[in-house]
Amino acid sequence: MKIAVIGSNGQLGSDLCSVLSHKHEVLELTHADIEISDVDSINQVVSSTRPDIILNTAAYHVVPEAENYPQKAFSLNAISALNLARVCQDKKIRLLHYSTDYVFDGLKNAPYVETDRPNPLNVYAVSKLAGEQFVLNYCERSMVVRVSGIYGKIASRAKGNNFVSMMLKLAKEKPEVRVVNDEFLTPTPTLAIAKNTAALIEADTRGLFHMSCSGEVSWYEFARHIWDVLGLDTPLFPASVKDFPAVVKRPYYSVLENKALKDLSVYEMPEWREALTQFLLTTYK
Repeated sequence: MKIAVIGSNGQLGSDLCSVLSHKHEVLELTHADIEISDVDSINQVVSSTRPDIILNTAAYHVVPEAENYPQKAFSLNAISALNLARVCQDKKIRLLHYSTDYVFDGLKNAPYVETDRPNPLNVYAVSKLAGEQFVLNYCERSMVVRVSGIYGKIASRAKGNNFVSMMLKLAKEKPEVRVVNDEFLTPTPTLAIAKNTAALIEADTRGLFHMSCSGEVSWYEFARHIWDVLGLDTPLFPASVKDFPAVVKRPYYSVLENKALKDLSVYEMPEWREALTQFLLTTYK
């Protein structure tokens, strides 16, 4: 199978290429190779390379900036997804598009399943939800995969870091670190997402899927585990979201339940603590 990965040099894209290349022919596409805001660019690349499936990891995900630049957010997260969906539908190519836990408002206070009603709270989340709908409604052979709290060996190209690398930077530079303990998620390494994506592709299915590690944790507990595994000395303290200026609305609870994956029997996601421990020991020790 020939798989095209858009955003191949990013945090998730790099692990997807590494995992999928063991069994498939992988076409690595960066912004220099394809401009997904331009239908002609997509058509040209797809016509010349003829992939069996396209994996789209490209996104504008600097959440505070999206509030100030909504047109940019919608261009990349929604309109570009629509462009891909239309081209894939026309050329009968499968499309897998990654989305986010932020499409929910957090008021459920229990893990969200795929059938739960989204209610995004900020521009970024609204644009990602629009992209989901474009992909699922304009391409018959499509999948949308929502992820949560991702981290990997390569930091996010747009943000310049992920939560793990940011915590290590703060621990090195600051006299103490404070992290919120009243906002909950499920930390998930990009390598685990890549491995489960490979299984999902083999299932030859379509639809909406959640793909995160099992369990749930506050951002403070996430940081606390990093401190414990790596033996960091910098004082770490819990804080409240009320202690920090609210630049943008975010869900206080965005834990995902991988029900659709489990129903397909392709659920291979580890528990968050186990996955984080392995990542830290492999990457930093």
